Amino acid sequence: MIAPAPTRRGRWIERWDPEDEAFWNATGERIARRNLWFSVLSEHIGFSVWTLWSVLVLFMGPEYGLTPADKFLLTSVVTLVGAVVRVPYTFAVAVFGGRNWTVVSASLLLAPTIAAFTVMEPGTSFSTFLLVGLLAGIGGGNFASSMTNINAFFPLRKKGWALGLNAGGGNIGVPVIQLVALAIIGAGGGPRVLLGIYIPLIVVAAVLAALFMDNLASVKNDTGAAKDAARDAHTWIMAVLYIGTFGSFIGYSFAFGQVLTIQFGRTPLQAAYLTFIGPLLGSLIRPVGGRLADRYGGARITLWNYVGMAAATAVLIGAGMRKSLPLFVSVFVVLFVLSGLGNGSTFKMIPGIFQAKALARGLQGEAAVAQGRRLSGAAMGLIGAVGALGGVGINLAFRQSFLSYGSGTGAFVAFLGFYAVCFVVTWAVYLRRPIGRVPATASASEEKTQLSYAEV
Repeated sequence: MIAPAPTRRGRWIERWDPEDEAFWNATGERIARRNLWFSVLSEHIGFSVWTLWSVLVLFMGPEYGLTPADKFLLTSVVTLVGAVVRVPYTFAVAVFGGRNWTVVSASLLLAPTIAAFTVMEPGTSFSTFLLVGLLAGIGGGNFASSMTNINAFFPLRKKGWALGLNAGGGNIGVPVIQLVALAIIGAGGGPRVLLGIYIPLIVVAAVLAALFMDNLASVKNDTGAAKDAARDAHTWIMAVLYIGTFGSFIGYSFAFGQVLTIQFGRTPLQAAYLTFIGPLLGSLIRPVGGRLADRYGGARITLWNYVGMAAATAVLIGAGMRKSLPLFVSVFVVLFVLSGLGNGSTFKMIPGIFQAKALARGLQGEAAVAQGRRLSGAAMGLIGAVGALGGVGINLAFRQSFLSYGSGTGAFVAFLGFYAVCFVVTWAVYLRRPIGRVPATASASEEKTQLSYAEV
């Protein structure tokens, strides 16, 4: 049964086999779910801190002396740091243990929050805001370590749901902080009120993680997994697909309010009334994307999801050119929902891909499961990091589009082209060969891999 190692300090689990149904039903599921809920809490607050500046820029009126281009650059920097730190955060789970790193990563969120509380006033230089924005980027790293950790707790048949719920609960930190900001702006409060609310919440998340989460000994000290995952072409193929889904979600979350204020002349309060809806629905739908992928295959859901995203983007281009705010907002919300659905389906694909590769190498039973879990957990952090860079690209694209054309239309044209590329990649790599039909010269392992790819 499960027993903590006597030589280790803290909450350690030495034996963990979620694919064993007897073990899972007896004790595994209860422990996995407990770790999932507290992981969601910490990741949720991490997302809120990461997207803090998408809200703070709405508070920054003319008295702050920042141009729209300055604000897009500021949010781009925050997004960039959040993407980059996901790589070391992925390694951190193997180095320190999932529970231990959750405590540390949650506590680190105090630095950007307190720093923003200190400098958030007119007269502060733009360079100071950029430096403080760099700190806020660490909130984006919590996703990578959280997903790597939770991936190890659940069996393959449950991963779509569990990872979707974990990520969706984190993603929902975006609309929550926007809703809190809306309430504060509506009540006539300032940005320091918002920051003052989150500082104690960060402390609570760190304490609860310390009290109720666990470390898995099987994940500890496996830093080589990330290196192996980085050498696999599928890691980078999935990273491209994740740019299209999560990169869209986080990029639009940062940019939506600014697009409404610049292109459609909405006030910060009017923009705040609208900006939270898309991220909220996109976050809530992410577990549904994982569940659909569990049932029908992540590759299929992802493929048709890109069709929907491309269609929505085409409508957005028309709505922007006609300056139809109701149509623009409605379709933008649909695009958020599709990005959330695709987030769930793409992340479900990752464990299935590496499980299929393990089987193709001749591994069987627990050895194949362990290898698939090992590489998929590491790959998730790398894929999450590259995917978040899509948010940087979106904000820079909007910045350049407004500088060049005075609207976001040019950026949306570029996004439409990228979604078309993602559709082709998904079809060509994972769905091109019909299920059950392989060349006569293909080996049994190749056939098994192809069939599994179609089902991932």
